[in-house]
Amino acid sequence: MAEEIKEELQEEDTQKGKFMTFQTGKEYFGISISYVNEIIVMQPITAIPEVEDYIKGLINLRGKIIPVIDVRTRFKMEPIEYTDRTCIIVINVKSTVIGLIVEKIAEVDTILDEDIVPPPTLGHKENEQNKYVYGLARTGNTVKLLIDPEKLIKDEDMEVIEEMQEEEQE
Repeated sequence: MAEEIKEELQEEDTQKGKFMTFQTGKEYFGISISYVNEIIVMQPITAIPEVEDYIKGLINLRGKIIPVIDVRTRFKMEPIEYTDRTCIIVINVKSTVIGLIVEKIAEVDTILDEDIVPPPTLGHKENEQNKYVYGLARTGNTVKLLIDPEKLIKDEDMEVIEEMQEEEQE
């Protein structure tokens, strides 16, 4: 038992400060690797009626039904055609598995806590992504916007998603 706990702590240590970074538009974003399950190629998506436009639908990943959201649409950017670089980052948020459609994966980056600064609090309403961004990190010549995946999905959307997943499993 003690060995298992020790291994888990070591695993957490190796993930500390690691971020999966991806590009959407001209911006680079990062999400803590602790949320990331896997990265998959684009899959056929089943559309869902009457949900927010950023929820693109559901995919079947090895028998598990997973909702996917388009990060670009979520950040109020112009939608674009998906390409062979477009992929889905499968994450686990609040014990719900969700896919994030991103334009292209950049890299896994190590970002130390001291290199993260809070985003500027400018009174611009049109900068919709700031409510999802908890920090900025400079790595090399780029600034990465670090997103809080728990804020990407509204609570009421989470409820709809959970209901859909329960229905699919019956």
